Amino acid sequence: MSEKMIKAHIRLVDGLRRALADREGQRGDVPGWVLITIMTAGLVSAIWFIADERLKSLIGDALDEVSPSGN
Repeated sequence: MSEKMIKAHIRLVDGLRRALADREGQRGDVPGWVLITIMTAGLVSAIWFIADERLKSLIGDALDEVSPSGN
């Protein structure tokens, strides 16, 4: 390996070590993100259940408007 490659590797490893050392003792808010994801999925499911037929007709009408008529 060339000297430039070795120095670049050393800088990269040193930077990664410093970045990881800065994160020690910190925990992410995993339960909060899980809750947000579950709540979002629940809301989408509820809206889909309530508005299923209306969404089908709305999307069908929109596609009919942009589809060629076959002539």
